[in-house]
Amino acid sequence: MNDGVNGVALAVFLFFFLLVTVMGFLAARWRKAANEHTLDEWGLGGRSFGTWVTWFLLGGDLYTAYTFVAVPAAIYAAGAAGFFAVPYTILVYPLIFTFLPRLWSVSHKHGYVTTSDFVRGRFGSKGLSLAVALTGILATMPYIALQLVGIQAVLDVMGVGGGESTNWFIKDLPLLIAFGVLAAYTYSSGLRAPALIAFVKDTLIYLVIAVAIIYIPIKLGGFDDIFASASEAFSETNPATGAPRGALVPGDAGQWTYATLALGSALALFMYPHSITATLSSRSREVIRRNTTILPLYSLMLGLLALLGFMAIAAGVKVDNGQLAIPQLFENMFPDWFAGVAFAAIGIGALVPAAIMSIAAANLFTRNIYKDFLKPDATPAQETKVSKIVSLLVKVGALAFVLTMDKTVAINFQLLGGIWILQTFPALVGGLFTRWFHRWALLAGWAVGMVYGTVAAYGVASPTQKHFGGSAKEIPGIGEIGYIGLTAFVINLLVTVVLTFVLRAVKAPEGVDQTKPEDYTADAGDPDVQVELPPATAGSTH
Repeated sequence: MNDGVNGVALAVFLFFFLLVTVMGFLAARWRKAANEHTLDEWGLGGRSFGTWVTWFLLGGDLYTAYTFVAVPAAIYAAGAAGFFAVPYTILVYPLIFTFLPRLWSVSHKHGYVTTSDFVRGRFGSKGLSLAVALTGILATMPYIALQLVGIQAVLDVMGVGGGESTNWFIKDLPLLIAFGVLAAYTYSSGLRAPALIAFVKDTLIYLVIAVAIIYIPIKLGGFDDIFASASEAFSETNPATGAPRGALVPGDAGQWTYATLALGSALALFMYPHSITATLSSRSREVIRRNTTILPLYSLMLGLLALLGFMAIAAGVKVDNGQLAIPQLFENMFPDWFAGVAFAAIGIGALVPAAIMSIAAANLFTRNIYKDFLKPDATPAQETKVSKIVSLLVKVGALAFVLTMDKTVAINFQLLGGIWILQTFPALVGGLFTRWFHRWALLAGWAVGMVYGTVAAYGVASPTQKHFGGSAKEIPGIGEIGYIGLTAFVINLLVTVVLTFVLRAVKAPEGVDQTKPEDYTADAGDPDVQVELPPATAGSTH
């Protein structure tokens, strides 16, 4: 790592950062609406994005700076087990092809802005809607924080901010400035800002990966030498565990973990509020269907990206914090000017999803806490104002999270976020296809899944963490080690099904369903495609 600041790389990084800053503010005038003081306009970009804008927005939303840094870092640390991210992004697209168009249609028909809006409308339960909203906000916060971790990794490698002994304010000032600018243009432009910036972000990422996958192996003697170096490194004993550091191929003992983590992550990915926000911003259900066919291009990118972990080992990169491995690889292998391009790709790759995540969390608070419980008669303009303010508070909270907590803790909380958000699957996806589940059963199943997942994750230790040291634990009744989130989801589903039978047998009140079967296939050209969501209904009780 450089002792001083890498001036050339920093200059290139700043150029692209200023470029996207200008684009972020100009985005307020892009496709400007007659009335911008509504959540449809500020929080969903007017529900007007076509195939390519949606593709870039979803890609910018799902493939974040943390993906760029953490997936190859996991492979750098432990080997092929880190490749679980590749199959899960392949599994997710057939899954979302079945339910996202239905969610788009019913949301467009009824003016739903969040998943909680849909859950309340479908099951007539503000309690269940609140549970989904709180889970979404809770799971999103550490995800935003980890975008900051990605930017910090880049700044550390460039030598900006000084070392650990530097005054905290000076050390973190570049990060404070970056997210101050992000907060300003998100407040001003809403979802249009990350949608426009996503073009630059994805172009840079594809460019960097294309160059890296060709240029770095040439410098390292080819992939034969890279894999040989990685195999030798993984065979070394880890002093903390007494076992090999990793493996090029997961052993028999790790196959259940690998498979359940891939499946559970696939089920969870589009439960996150930011994924749904990007989806609902598109202008038709056909845009969603087309996107599920071209989004796998990002999985190809992710597979190539993951190989950088092996390259870092072969290049002799030695870092105490694994999140620095890939930025350090770029600085060691690339000319300074192109290292700056790579660092800009990672940095902008943090800004885009962080903006979408903060907007999504703010929309959940505004629609499903503020309007449902605090001010039912809030006007669209008041909703937009509250959402803008909350989006700022969410960023401040994430910034405080990163600046005050150990980065390892932040990463483990993000793993916990995946466990939590998966527990909203029965209410959201189940509700899109059937009204059979009882609202109280869904709420009980959610609560059991949340408690089990949190307690189980709390009990997982690692060589560096006494609690929340990972996301895998023995599966009850099977004895294999598997993903806690998927186990909690299965328990959640079992509780929901059993209680639904019981509650239906005793004829418990089911709540009012505001939707109709034809709402789930409606398109933008259909008549009466959007109506205002009522503030409450007679059946909207717990």
